[in-house]
Amino acid sequence: MSAEPHLTAIMGRMWRNSLGVVAGMLGCLGLAAETSTLRPTMGAIRWDAWHGQRGGPGRAVERSLGPSQWHYRLPFFAKVLSPSAVSIDGSSPEVMDREIAYAAKAGIDYWAFVTYDAKDPMSLGLANYLKSRRKRGLRFCLISEQQRWGGPDTYEGHTRRLVALMRMPSYLRVAGARPLLYLGFISDETTASRWGGIQGFRKAVDDMRRLARESGAGDPYIAIMDPIATRAAMLRRQLGADAVSAYAVQGGDARAPYSKLAAYARRFWDDCASTGSAVIPIAMSGWDRRPRVERPVPWETWQEPGAGLDVYYQAPTPAELASHVEEAFRWIDQHPQASPARTALVYAWNENDEGGWLVPTLGEGTKRLDALRHLLRPAR
Repeated sequence: MSAEPHLTAIMGRMWRNSLGVVAGMLGCLGLAAETSTLRPTMGAIRWDAWHGQRGGPGRAVERSLGPSQWHYRLPFFAKVLSPSAVSIDGSSPEVMDREIAYAAKAGIDYWAFVTYDAKDPMSLGLANYLKSRRKRGLRFCLISEQQRWGGPDTYEGHTRRLVALMRMPSYLRVAGARPLLYLGFISDETTASRWGGIQGFRKAVDDMRRLARESGAGDPYIAIMDPIATRAAMLRRQLGADAVSAYAVQGGDARAPYSKLAAYARRFWDDCASTGSAVIPIAMSGWDRRPRVERPVPWETWQEPGAGLDVYYQAPTPAELASHVEEAFRWIDQHPQASPARTALVYAWNENDEGGWLVPTLGEGTKRLDALRHLLRPAR
């Protein structure tokens, strides 16, 4: 970090205040101006496994975060039962209302929900968000994993669900009022075995686009998520998508400082732009999956207990995290041709067991969100 944080903060406030003056002038002239005209929007990924004993993922994350050395990163609604056991159930509407309040106060613009079947416990977070009367001002969009599409005979149910959600008033729109959809975790094996090749999957994506347009949702702005820039760009072209991004990126460094993770993310943005693709920068709030290394989760069948315990990045200070997000905003402003959506995405709101979170925790409270508020709120 810079040795002159106060000067940086003053300059940042001057920049944001000047934008506020411009916005006020536009308002007086009767001209519409979205938040994105003041600064890029910022979203945070939601992976809602925090539902206690209701499903396998809920039980798995309780087990991974059970040991006392990981209790500091438990979300605020968790309970410590003993030095080796915890309860983490955030699936109630009351917890969701508190999460909304925390996110809105910090100035977060939207959550990007990893999308599951409506009856899956992993969808409880999205369901509670949609039902909440307090979500005004906090929008949402979806992250769709390829495996959720099934195959040529079953994908229509999933795409109908996506489109129905895109039609909702609180759904995030970018680049000319287009609903933003992140599409990721696309594997060559799944593409070949289920779809008979990339053109088979392309047909399903095209059908979803057509359904969205015909329903009145609009033409989806699709961002391909892949941690390898060249592969993301290839998939974007093959699937007729609009931009590239990633769910998370990291360089596999051992016991590294957070600054190294932030630098890796910056290089990823540049690598994506060099492919000629539009880019939604992914900002990293951390990467430290040692809880899952010690106690692997069932869906990571490749993980051997204890293998790779030295591969992690130190947690950011709140100021370091805010600086990294501000850097993503500057990158967008400096690359207007590569940033038509004018949005950045943060990994993550609640990937606590993997080391990336913004949600208030038992150890830090709201310190991360407090640091982001100084960056985000003045422009709202």
